[in-house]
Amino acid sequence: MNVVTTITGLPFVGKTTLFDLLTGQHVATGTFAGAEAETNVGVAKVPDERLDRLVPLFKPKKTTHAEITYRDLGLAKGGGEISTKKLGDLRTSDALLHVVRAFRDPTVPHPEGSVDPVRDLATLDLELVVSDHSVVERRIERIEPEIRGARAGGEREAKERERDLLRRCLAALDAETPLRELDLEAEELKVLRGYRFLTLMPQLVVVNLDEADVAAPDATLAPVRAAASTHRSTGVVHVCAKLEAEIAELSPEEATAFREEAGLHEPALDRVLRATYDLLGLISFFTVGPDECRAWTVRKGATAPEAAGAIHSDLERGFIRAEVTKWDDMLRAGSEAEAKKHALTRTIGKDAVVNDGEIVHVLFNV
Repeated sequence: MNVVTTITGLPFVGKTTLFDLLTGQHVATGTFAGAEAETNVGVAKVPDERLDRLVPLFKPKKTTHAEITYRDLGLAKGGGEISTKKLGDLRTSDALLHVVRAFRDPTVPHPEGSVDPVRDLATLDLELVVSDHSVVERRIERIEPEIRGARAGGEREAKERERDLLRRCLAALDAETPLRELDLEAEELKVLRGYRFLTLMPQLVVVNLDEADVAAPDATLAPVRAAASTHRSTGVVHVCAKLEAEIAELSPEEATAFREEAGLHEPALDRVLRATYDLLGLISFFTVGPDECRAWTVRKGATAPEAAGAIHSDLERGFIRAEVTKWDDMLRAGSEAEAKKHALTRTIGKDAVVNDGEIVHVLFNV
């Protein structure tokens, strides 16, 4: 599946530096081009030690990690309505990655005159609420004449239910409450999904720390976590983008030594990607062989046919059964033949769920 996460936030918070770290690009930073700046797009390879450890076993011609597409999109403080182009980029995301600034740098002045990540989180949340409010208001205005013109029965009742649901949404947004806070039934979520409401999307808050706070970040993170904990589908993770950018210029050996000295136990990329996976409820499964070892992304709870469909639609359409082996069992066995010999491989049918880290071989007939 193609996962798209949009990095956003106020000016001068480190969005583009984080984007560069995640995607390996080198988009220029240091100036803020305003609300109409182009949206940068890049792809991050998801690090996965499990896949890397399987590679020596199969010696494939190609190794393919899972990917997440990131967009780098800035919003100008006090810029009024978000532009149509940027709204489109935001609304086609699976999640929002909201960068808030916790670093102190007199050469990069904060638009508000002081560093306050909790305030900045609330500021951007309000912009998204206002955007959704406009969409709901316009739709309610259009749906009323549609109801009057609809035939009595199922068509009219469906539109009336949609209107009533939108009125609930409007009331929440009037109270500056994100839509993800509403208790929505599965059928209601299905109705709202087409609107791509920004405040209904999962949100990962990335706190961009000061270098001085890297080794002991809890004091800085505590108020942000407290603010985020009041919202559903919201996670918090921290990075020091400036420090990670410096580390990225080092050799692997030097980078490891530098991180240990600075109290960083893993690259920011790993932490942010793992938090994104957790927030969206994603897992990875693997296909292996001499041609390719590859990680695939599906939502947690995906059935075997759904996982097969992530590989190719024909596999889902003609699904018969799948053979699955835990990645570490495969390593211990040393080969697919030995895994089967020791009953480490099991056969699953259409109703079975594929678990994180399983190696999947699909049997199908089209």
